[in-house]
Amino acid sequence: MKDLFPPAPVSAVPVADGSARFPVHRIYCVGRNYAEHAREMGADPDREPPFFFCKPADAVVPVPAGQTPQLPYPLQTENFHHEIELVVAIGKAGHNIAVERALDHVCGYAVGLDMTRRDLQAKIREANVSWEVSKAFDRSAPIAPLHLVAQCGHPSKAGIWLQVNGKDRQRSNIDQLTWSVPETIAHLSHFFELQPGDLIFTGTPSGVGAVVRGDIIEGGIDGLGMLRVEIV
Repeated sequence: MKDLFPPAPVSAVPVADGSARFPVHRIYCVGRNYAEHAREMGADPDREPPFFFCKPADAVVPVPAGQTPQLPYPLQTENFHHEIELVVAIGKAGHNIAVERALDHVCGYAVGLDMTRRDLQAKIREANVSWEVSKAFDRSAPIAPLHLVAQCGHPSKAGIWLQVNGKDRQRSNIDQLTWSVPETIAHLSHFFELQPGDLIFTGTPSGVGAVVRGDIIEGGIDGLGMLRVEIV
């Protein structure tokens, strides 16, 4: 049986050494996973169970090393925010995963941006409804090349930072995650059967803020490189 129209191309993230691509299945994001960011968002930073939201796979914007792709300012917002994050790439399926075995399911790590329509998020929070309209829009997930575990190991302590037009906005360490990578994977796997191709954006540190057309965003994680995009 033929398709009514050509299927959309598969979203993929290039591997840092140029050897392959990581085809994206789903994108899961952890909300408020750094205490200082929870506080700046007016939330309780206590270690309550993590909560998740999703972005579509085609929200991915691959950011090749050394390049500066343009990121269009999205529709229906006047308060477009950056959030720098450690991204976990799942390479092995599983559900009800034990914390002690969670890292067995990881094939690599990357630097990513969870771009957010903050004004819409605020309205949504007041209405107590889903975050998707503020988070799951087109091109809302720029991501740098993927570093495979064989090359980078499992980073648990590394500086994470973001600058806008050369000025610091966010600077912290991934060891400040409220829920560690293994804990996040284990918890998420009780709600979804994780699949190869899944990406998990693990949360952002404090210092989130607005960007406007013409701004250059640069961000990185020690040992995992960096990304650079221009807002247009």
